Amino acid sequence: MATTVVSTTCTMDCPDACALQVTVTGGRIAKISGGTESSNGHPNTNGYICDKIQRFDRRVYHADRLLYPMRRSGPKGSGRFTRITWDEAFSEIVARFQDVIARYGAEAILPYHYGGSNGMLGNGFLDSFFFARLGASQLARTLCAAPASEVSMGMYGKMPGVAYEDYPAAKCIIIWGANPKVANIHLMPYLRQAKRNGAFITSVNPVDNFSAQEIDLHIPVYPGADLPLALAMINYWRENGQLANDFLAAHTDGAETLLEEAARWPIERAAAAARVNASDIVTLARRYAELSPAVVRVGWGPERNLNGGQAIAAIMAMPALMGKFGLRGGGYTFSNSGAAKIDTKQIFGDVPWTTRTINMSRIGQVLMDDPGDRISPPIRAMFVYNVNPVATAPDQNRVIAGFSREEVFTVVHEQVMTDTCLYADILLPSVTFFEQYEIKRGYGSYIVGGVQPVIEPCGEARSNEQVFAELGRRMGFRDEPFTWDTETCMKKVAESFVMHGRPADPAPLFSGQAQTYDFPGKTPTQFGNAMPQNAERKAHLTPAGLGPHPYEYHPVESAEYPLALISPSNSKMISSTMGEFNYPELFVTLNPADAASRRILEGSLVRVFNELGEVVCRANLSERLRAGVAAIPKGAWRKSSRNGQTSNALSPAHVNVVAGGACYNDARVQVELA
Repeated sequence: MATTVVSTTCTMDCPDACALQVTVTGGRIAKISGGTESSNGHPNTNGYICDKIQRFDRRVYHADRLLYPMRRSGPKGSGRFTRITWDEAFSEIVARFQDVIARYGAEAILPYHYGGSNGMLGNGFLDSFFFARLGASQLARTLCAAPASEVSMGMYGKMPGVAYEDYPAAKCIIIWGANPKVANIHLMPYLRQAKRNGAFITSVNPVDNFSAQEIDLHIPVYPGADLPLALAMINYWRENGQLANDFLAAHTDGAETLLEEAARWPIERAAAAARVNASDIVTLARRYAELSPAVVRVGWGPERNLNGGQAIAAIMAMPALMGKFGLRGGGYTFSNSGAAKIDTKQIFGDVPWTTRTINMSRIGQVLMDDPGDRISPPIRAMFVYNVNPVATAPDQNRVIAGFSREEVFTVVHEQVMTDTCLYADILLPSVTFFEQYEIKRGYGSYIVGGVQPVIEPCGEARSNEQVFAELGRRMGFRDEPFTWDTETCMKKVAESFVMHGRPADPAPLFSGQAQTYDFPGKTPTQFGNAMPQNAERKAHLTPAGLGPHPYEYHPVESAEYPLALISPSNSKMISSTMGEFNYPELFVTLNPADAASRRILEGSLVRVFNELGEVVCRANLSERLRAGVAAIPKGAWRKSSRNGQTSNALSPAHVNVVAGGACYNDARVQVELA
């Protein structure tokens, strides 16, 4: 059998956007390895990749892989389907959409999607053009990164952040609400080099993810209390006359509002709110003030609560307040996706889409016509792709009830039989990123990577752009984009990419290669060769998106449910992808002190519960998780727990005022022996 090695790029939702070398024997994937700068043009992969992607062929060839279009033949949720042809599937979708439009109007149709594979063709391209042309409702994509993106755009215009390669130059590094060991692994070698160079490294996280040799200080912040912790540090600098007043005057506005709120948070008060040692806050504030260059790696963990957007803003204001910009290795790293831009108007023209917007985090309440969420017209058709809402959206039981409604016609385009697929009326098989052309814009590594097929599509799987082009034609739309094939779509996207002012080169993208930026130079220096990407070229330290009460703290407490529940990523999953074979048995992690007071031992069968639901699973005990917190892994599917519920069954559906972000970490629970 012939063996070939094919270059491509990982499209999974991770900052690293790794280069891949895939060995194919006899038309099947035999091995998945990391690429290198010489093989793929990627500066950071360096030949190694995470275990998740090394095993991705298990998804490609899994027994639950969707291979053909199917129609539901039993009650919703039963998992009973009958194979049909693509022609039959398209005909039924079009007929049902047209019927909904005739009865209720096009706004009764909702596209429900998230990042999925994070490719540029598969999300926000022909799909958006199709639904805009249809006049469907729009979706606020709020399950992750909505508050953080709102803040990043409002403060700095998504200015490119400190590159991984420049971390060894930093003398002080704060890793706030992130775990690069599982979801950003190619930052770790640079952190270790920085430590060898003498850098002072701190992790702010409810979980201690690092060894004593890797970091100098761990601050186990209580979930949701990142805001008072950040404000106390800011107030410490203000009181000690350490603010960079010249920089603030020249390059920022809005500092006064932030400083006024920070003045309400002396160290002792913040320590009590964050449930940490006051001396640790002082140590971190002092070291950050003293050492330059200093960089903050801002994660998405702090945003997942009522105070999330405000906390992200306070953290991201720190480099400006202390004048840490302008040096290699100084500033912050958040999402670096803003370094590359694509103008869809250049591709599609000015297509108006002015219909209402529905928050995806409240989909259960919307589908169930809950008071306060009742809309007119009601949602009567959904097209779900690039997301698994039954496993990932808050208030899982309400979501299941909504997806169970017979009057809501639901199409799901997916790779494997997920929890959401069970509630579909029509199932459409989707390709994996090993079976398609795509373009991946890194949001950590500074690359734009090409994706090319390494194998033929399994069964009759089709890509998103193929599906939406065909749907457009069948709906009778005569717009040219609905005639484009994948090669044309690739060319359109590649030719419209601008990488920090420089056009992308389409050629390497078709051969699975990565291309890097020129800032000028390979990496950006914030307020050097990379400035805020707004008209004023300034940092707006109190952006409008924070709402009418910026930096105001709202604690979430419950006497009945005393433990804060978090759902961190781990080495197995950072989303619900690959839940078909991961977590054969779900577990909840507790601090030994919390377990002892409840007579819970390692391996005990327990119920984790609140007013929304309960999860029955085994207990795992760990000193690395702070007291007062319970943790259930992110992305688990319902089959992994003893009672068919996961952490999202316990997560509230209320949202952050900043961009309507989901508040998973506001879940408060009790745990007891089952």
